[in-house]
Amino acid sequence: MKSAFSGWQDFFAMGGYAFYVWLAVAFTLAPLAVLVLHTWWQRRSLILEVRRQHAREQRVQAARQRATAEEK
Repeated sequence: MKSAFSGWQDFFAMGGYAFYVWLAVAFTLAPLAVLVLHTWWQRRSLILEVRRQHAREQRVQAARQRATAEEK
């Protein structure tokens, strides 16, 4: 199998079309990176919200148990 490029210099030059090729690569990878970061941020926010809700429910349940115990 013959290599398409004779060296790294030729690889990065892309046969004279480097500007267009690397611009296309950048326009592809940038949105993917933004999507990954946004997904990570949303997941983190969702997990924190679930933890807050769970803690609130536990506090409400504990308050109800205290109120019931005080009534007796």
